[in-house]
Parts: sequence; C-alpha cells; structure tokens
Amino acid sequence: MRIRILLFAAVITIAPIVASAQQRPLVTEDPETVGAGRVLVEGGLDYVTDAEFPASGLKGSLLRVPLIGVSVGVSPIAEIQIDGGLHNRLTIDERHRAPLSSMLSGTGETTSAVEDLVIGTKVRLVPEGVTRPSFGFKFATKLPNASNESGLGLDTTDFFASILLAKTVQSVRVVGNVGLGILGDPTRGDRQNDVLTYGASFARAITQAAEVVGEINGRIDTRNGDAPVGTESRGVVRFGARYTIGTLRADAAVLFGVTTHDPGVGIAAGFTYVFDAFRLP
Repeated sequence: MRIRILLFAAVITIAPIVASAQQRPLVTEDPETVGAGRVLVEGGLDYVTDAEFPASGLKGSLLRVPLIGVSVGVSPIAEIQIDGGLHNRLTIDERHRAPLSSMLSGTGETTSAVEDLVIGTKVRLVPEGVTRPSFGFKFATKLPNASNESGLGLDTTDFFASILLAKTVQSVRVVGNVGLGILGDPTRGDRQNDVLTYGASFARAITQAAEVVGEINGRIDTRNGDAPVGTESRGVVRFGARYTIGTLRADAAVLFGVTTHDPGVGIAAGFTYVFDAFRLP
C-alpha cells in the first residue's frame, strides 16, 4: 500500500513537468523540453479587437487561423521549434498616415497575409530539484514572411535570446522568462532597436486533467527617445484553461492588451498533441 502511495505521489509530481513543454495557450516558455524522439504539434486560432499596426497605419479586428507550431525533441534536453500561421486577416476600422502607409497594396476594408515564421532552439541547462528551479535557454529568429504591402508585416528579420526558469510548488507551475530582442527598423536597413523581453506565467492543476493558466508576456523598449516604428513596447495578459486527455490537450483563453499599441481584448483556442516519432541512436 505504501509503495502504491509513493508511486501515485511521484506521478502527480512528474506529470506537470512532462506536460509543461506544451505551451498553449501561453507564450511564456517553459525550460522543460518535449523529450527525446518526441514531436509536439499544436494548432489554434486567435481573434483580437483594436489590433494596431503603427508602421502601416492600420487598425482593426485581427483573425489569425490556423496558427501552427511544431517542436521536435532532438535530445533529452534540447528541442527545435518552428512556429507560424497560414492566414492573418485584418478587418480595417481605421487608416492613418504612417511611415509605410504609402506601400499598402490594397484600399479595401480587409487585408491579409501569412504569419511570420519563427525558428528556434530550446535547451534545458539545469533540471528542477527539490528546492531548485529548472533553468534553460532559448534563441529564435523571426523571418519576414508577412509583407509590408499587406500592412501586417514589417519585412524585418528579428533575433531573440531568453533565459528560462520554472518551478513546481505542489499543484502550481510557475515559469519566468527574461531576454533580449534585436528588432530591425522597417524604415531603415542600417538601424535596429534592442528590447527587453519578459514573461511570467502560472498553471494551476484543478484535477489530473484540468488546469487554469495565466500570464503576462511582452517586451520593453530600452532606447532613449522614441522607438523605431514597429518596435515599441508591447504586452499581453492571458487567462485561460487547459484540459488533457492522454496525449491530446485542448485550450482556450481570453487576452487583454497592456500598452496603447496592443489589442483591446481577444480570445484564443486550440489544441496540442504529443507523440513518439523516432528513436535517437
């Protein structure tokens, strides 16, 4: 009987750590990886109001669907991530004169583009201990797939590097990120803006299958004076829930913008699926 109790306690302790690599609907990155030879696939959508694009001068309601992410475990402590989307559609409520507004190819009530592709690598450096949080590192590059002619892209290549840490305390998983973002200036090819990136999230287990989650995630402009257009401080607060059945997890969340450049409110929903894909030699 005592052995069964100990095994049950071990499963409850380990389960949040194994599941923590599954991010949706959160953006804050957990240092735990998906696992060697495993593949995590996630898909979803989000819809926000008052989405603002300062470089093109557009503002309106933005639908992004489907948002797709794939993480491949290349070792017990490392994974490769690819994130993007196929269709972003902005229903335009306002148009303002902006640095790139003359490049817009459309004059209608809507505009669309693909999502910028982000390719990154995450490595867990230190595993979690009884009193010690786990630590990791992630670096990623955002590619300019969304065109500035659509008004939804900046045609810049950006680089991000972050330190990741996390700790599970009873039924609560707490995650924190801090890092650097190097953002290209869409109006000049010889200038950039360095921003501080941040994130803090929690996941509270209600049952073995259900969790409530929340976070604040964004970036802070560190430049003296005005930031280059499109590189301003940004932040979003999310609150939601996740429900896991086997290797499939469903999620939903509400979103709230933090700064004047962020969306007003929004919703997000999606799923995550993890499976064993290959064996490492």
